Amino acid sequence: PLVAGFSLSPSPVSSVGVTGTIRSSPAPRIGDARGMVATNAEAEAVAAAEAEAEMGQKRKKTKEERLKAASKGLQVHCVGLSIHHAAVEVREKLAIPEADWNTASHQICSDGRVEEAAVLSTCNRFEIYYAATDARQAAARITEYLAERSDLPVSTLRKNLFMLSGDDAVWHLMRVAGGLDSLVVGEGQILSQVRQCHLHSIEEDGCGGKVLSRLLNGAVAAGKRVRSETAISKGSVSISSAAVELSEMKCGDDLSLPFSEARLAAIGAGKMTRLLITHLASRGLERITIVNRSMARPMELAEQFPDVDIEIKLADDLYDVIGRSDIVYTATSSEDYIVTEALLEENGLAGGRPLMLVDISVPRNVGEDCKNVPSVTAYNVDDLKAVVARNTAMRQKEMIEAETLLREEATAFIGWRESLAAVPAINRLREKAETHRQAELKKCTRKLSQNENFSEKELEAVERLSRGIVNKLLHGPMSHLRRSDSVDGRQAAVRELSDMFQLGEESTAGRKGRGRRK
Repeated sequence: PLVAGFSLSPSPVSSVGVTGTIRSSPAPRIGDARGMVATNAEAEAVAAAEAEAEMGQKRKKTKEERLKAASKGLQVHCVGLSIHHAAVEVREKLAIPEADWNTASHQICSDGRVEEAAVLSTCNRFEIYYAATDARQAAARITEYLAERSDLPVSTLRKNLFMLSGDDAVWHLMRVAGGLDSLVVGEGQILSQVRQCHLHSIEEDGCGGKVLSRLLNGAVAAGKRVRSETAISKGSVSISSAAVELSEMKCGDDLSLPFSEARLAAIGAGKMTRLLITHLASRGLERITIVNRSMARPMELAEQFPDVDIEIKLADDLYDVIGRSDIVYTATSSEDYIVTEALLEENGLAGGRPLMLVDISVPRNVGEDCKNVPSVTAYNVDDLKAVVARNTAMRQKEMIEAETLLREEATAFIGWRESLAAVPAINRLREKAETHRQAELKKCTRKLSQNENFSEKELEAVERLSRGIVNKLLHGPMSHLRRSDSVDGRQAAVRELSDMFQLGEESTAGRKGRGRRK
């Protein structure tokens, strides 16, 4: 068995074609299991609960609410699994299509234990970045969500997951965006994926919030700096090019013919296939067959690569194409296997001439049982590690330079994040100053209004004068709080300011003062 609880049958809530288009089934209705007719009060209660749940899922926090949450001490965390920590059998159980990233984030934040969340799901990693005030409660919510989604025991998840908090989570994301945590060090596709994660998080239905959106945006900027200021991406390869290199390396042993003579086919016509053809063309590719559910994308690829003879076939011809190919690359977003041992045998492809299947999809397109078929050799993304190991060694110097740049960006975010600790003190100082200003202005205007020579405009000028004086007096202390270089220095400044202006005693003092005046 692949993994406990894993099933080859289609998901009960979706149907997936060759290209992985998902059609979700309707949500289950709430009904009375005993068939009894609900009273009007019960019906109204159910309707109110449904409306409240819907509001909780769709409502987007205001800017003021996000600032308030940030000032409470939101800490950044990361939970996930990658090709370095978990096998593909586990990763594919948690993979989420990009179109559903925000839906998953809403589910994670639904009960309030997690304030902000963003999902990053690629062929090599599944990670959730989140911010919360209570790390333990938030971790419990994340674990519940992952167990529900994967249908895996918590014990199995814990063996494969990594969990990072605070500065470690920030540093991890910086390395991911910089390409240092990728299977292929320096590859550029991950930066585009982190950018999409950021863009989704700040959409109307996103759950990025003030802290997480700032972190993701900073990670994208860090990734761009690494690629523009170092040579880490020079000569680097993507997963697609690693797949080409693997098939070229194994062709002689597995197929007993030169790679240049092999008949090639690709299943799917997305970004991975485009990169695949790019690298094949650099090796002198002249002809390839593309199988896809529709004609539009393959025709676009044919226009992009006029020097390559691209034959286009639809999904109904899938096994006919496999039958006349030597090497087949699969790169679709289907959540189910599209090539299995049973299907190969059913189509008369078992025990014939040698066939190489190179699966670069997650979830996988090629079933593990295909390795049992005589004359069939199957590889997946985990088999690419040996191919790219030498590329990592060649870029050690660039990795050191990249880490220096990434640390600068990580330090900048951490400094900004720690500066939020001063927000409550600044707010209390503003509130206290405004309270005193209003009280003194009220006494002043009461006396001035008795003078018939004073107009409304002159009273407004007095009000603006008082506001300007207060703002100028507060500018120095508040700037000092924001400019403190270290965390310890900022905390000391907050304590000094609180003691100096008695920020913790204003409510008590105000109540006592009002009592004496009565």
